[in-house]
Amino acid sequence: SLTTKELQQNWREEKRRERPHWLLFELPSYRVRETAFSKHVVYDVVIMRSGSFDSHRVSIERRYSDFAKLHQTLLQEFQEELDEILLPRKILTGNFNPECLLERRIALQDYIAKLYAKRCVRHSEHFANFFTDQEMKKAHNLLRAGQFTQCLALLQLVLEIQEKLAPWQSSTLSVHTLVALAVCHRDLEQPEQAYEAAHRALPVVRRYRLTVKEYHAPLLQMLVDLGYSLGRPVGQMQEELMALREAERGRVDTRSLKEIVVHKFV
Repeated sequence: SLTTKELQQNWREEKRRERPHWLLFELPSYRVRETAFSKHVVYDVVIMRSGSFDSHRVSIERRYSDFAKLHQTLLQEFQEELDEILLPRKILTGNFNPECLLERRIALQDYIAKLYAKRCVRHSEHFANFFTDQEMKKAHNLLRAGQFTQCLALLQLVLEIQEKLAPWQSSTLSVHTLVALAVCHRDLEQPEQAYEAAHRALPVVRRYRLTVKEYHAPLLQMLVDLGYSLGRPVGQMQEELMALREAERGRVDTRSLKEIVVHKFV
């Protein structure tokens, strides 16, 4: 039997699940980035949930060329569906004029909203990658360089974005991020957090094993090792790992989880 408090909690969770989930995109600002060899504009892209105040608003920076690349990629797959959605034109003169940049910022915000309104785009891997690929590549470069704290911050940002996009994306979307988080936490000697991230990834890896097959055995091995050190029950995972290795007869990937993650974005 449930207590009144537990019943209220269950009711709140059920209500939350039934609430329509929608995303809003804002481009609230831009800045001119100048180096010794180039000068360009980057736009702040904010992603938030609709319906109520979202305390987990996340933001990334993208150039006009990133929007253009996304548009061309989507057109190759959804030419007819995107027939009426036009990418704001490239500014040929006055690129850094404040009035022109304000107009473009508003136009790009409207453009990304129109893309999201299309069901085929919301479910497209290309759309999700637009918001995460650059950060994932930077994170893996930091991981390879041993800069785990900086890598961790980027991976957590990516995971937040992926969780917002999750209702329309494959369940495997966040697996690469979770296993990379597990590796970072372990190298930072944070076994509890490493175990939690790896444990979150395991059910999806089990379910979609053919898609993310390379992670299965190394992920189990990490969980067994961490489980021993933390005093967690590992018997079931140990049996699963032994059965997997027996079934594959030497064809199981023998690399560690870290080795696989490090080479993922080489």
